[in-house]
Amino acid sequence: MVTEEKGSISIHTENIFPIIKKFLYSDHEIFLRELVSNAVDATQKLKKLSSLGEFAGELGELKVEVSFDKEAKTITVKDNGLGMTADEIKKYINQIAFSGAAEFLEKYKGEEDAKQQIIGHFGLGFYSSFMVAAKVEIITKSHQDAPAARWICDGSTEFEISGADRTERGTDIILHIAEDSEEFLEKYRLEGILNKYCKFMPVDIFFDEKQINNPTPIWTKSPNELKDEDYLNFYKELYPYGADPLFWIHLNVDYPFNLTGILYFPKVGNDFEVKKDKIQLYSRQVFITDEVKDVVPDFLMLLHGVIDSPDIPLNVSRSFLQADANVKKINQYVTRKVADKLNELFNQDRAAYEEKWNSLHVFVKYGMISETKFAEKAKDFTLLKNQEGKYFTLNEYSEKVKDNQTDKNGSTIWLYTSNPEEQEVYCQSAIKKGYDVLTFDHMIDPHFIGHLEMSVEKTQLKRVDADGINKLIEKDEPELDLLTEDQKSKLKTIFEQATGQKSEQLSVEPLSTDSVPVLITEAEFMRRMKEMSQSNGMGAAWGDMPGSQKVVLNANHASIAKILETEDAEKQQTLARYAYDLALLSNNKLKGKDLAAFIERSLSLLN
Repeated sequence: MVTEEKGSISIHTENIFPIIKKFLYSDHEIFLRELVSNAVDATQKLKKLSSLGEFAGELGELKVEVSFDKEAKTITVKDNGLGMTADEIKKYINQIAFSGAAEFLEKYKGEEDAKQQIIGHFGLGFYSSFMVAAKVEIITKSHQDAPAARWICDGSTEFEISGADRTERGTDIILHIAEDSEEFLEKYRLEGILNKYCKFMPVDIFFDEKQINNPTPIWTKSPNELKDEDYLNFYKELYPYGADPLFWIHLNVDYPFNLTGILYFPKVGNDFEVKKDKIQLYSRQVFITDEVKDVVPDFLMLLHGVIDSPDIPLNVSRSFLQADANVKKINQYVTRKVADKLNELFNQDRAAYEEKWNSLHVFVKYGMISETKFAEKAKDFTLLKNQEGKYFTLNEYSEKVKDNQTDKNGSTIWLYTSNPEEQEVYCQSAIKKGYDVLTFDHMIDPHFIGHLEMSVEKTQLKRVDADGINKLIEKDEPELDLLTEDQKSKLKTIFEQATGQKSEQLSVEPLSTDSVPVLITEAEFMRRMKEMSQSNGMGAAWGDMPGSQKVVLNANHASIAKILETEDAEKQQTLARYAYDLALLSNNKLKGKDLAAFIERSLSLLN
């Protein structure tokens, strides 16, 4: 028989009850996560005691039930787990600083899986219920031979404890919802919270007479038990509207920390629109957060999937991570596993790996830029794509171009385009010289190019429109030059008058005879500075830097010779302007009034 009693809840250490009630939990909806977690924990503890022979009764169908009564304004969380005696209520509920889970673990610390099965019994998590409840009742009956008990508290430090009529083992937590929290008396609201936090808890959970969780998600299973279909189905369970992933990595480690999970590589396009909140963090199958920036290295934040670890330190409300050595170790482990998986895919089926590269390259390049240890591994499976659509590793490409594209100073020059369509004229100019051109057309590539120049010995990267092709890769051999110095000077004067460009922005160079008559170039250094500034939101400061672009006149082109030979000054100016306009047009720089004027001049030349 339970003796009726009234008293005050004993507050130990510096934890003051009003602070727990109002400020400990920033998000009120997690009250349901805490109560269901406690119910799941009580159920698992009973199962553990049974397996150890310390509970001889029938376990029955172990489950947790969540229900609500909108008229009565109550939410009930019911379990048929361990239950409590009146003395245990006093110990676990009324003494907030005491941890039931800590005592349980101490008692069974010799059992390897005890820690992994326990989230934590009643205590601080239970008191999150007062964020939404004006009054809370506990009706419970212990698995031991003891009378049922009822505990009630109105959110102050005062409580009442008495006997109860309950006959079955387990605990009911009944929340009498406060007026300012009646939003939680809606079915859709409760269902949403349960789906968010409790979807993979390890005990069957029922709401509205339907099971709402998957207690054995695939990350809790051995990879040997699973097929590709299982991984794809689980991905659809997590992301119902997402396209199938490229591949996945099954994480499973128990030393020096415990961690399981599945990480999926999604398809990523050039728009870079994949959100960075797609990895879900769990602790013993309880959802914690999708803010995993400390657990997962930044370059892998675009991955999708689940990570579950009891060894990730959380604050007392389990709302966010705390700094800890284990977090750093997990971060390093995830990085290594990803590198190993990519290397395995590359070596097993290079053709399939190349097909995936358009999506993979973002992760790999970002990783090489930001993580030194990853970069060391990734250099063997990082690919470069050229204008012919062929792929090369870094070493393969160095070997391919070193003989033909090494300049007079001994540096190998890797030519590239950032926009093959707009820079087609420049690409063709390089290809006609027998040079190879790489494609770097993603927003991450300007940073990756800088990384390559620092990591690949005696190598420079130059965009094909950074200068005339002869200047991009300067050789010792003299170039054929069809103009005298006087002719070059005269040509510059003609183009100054025709285009309005200053003399210092014009240069006359002996390019290939089958190249174009006029090129517009932008120095590699200046353009890179502009691109970096634009990526940092400072593009306006570099947009029209004087002198950043130059006009190169091809001394060996027949059209240039024709301009020089034209005796009619007006026609000479028209031809010069036309050649310049063609260069602007090939750079997509001829627009608006300038484009209209170009069309008019073109028509006049046809007459």
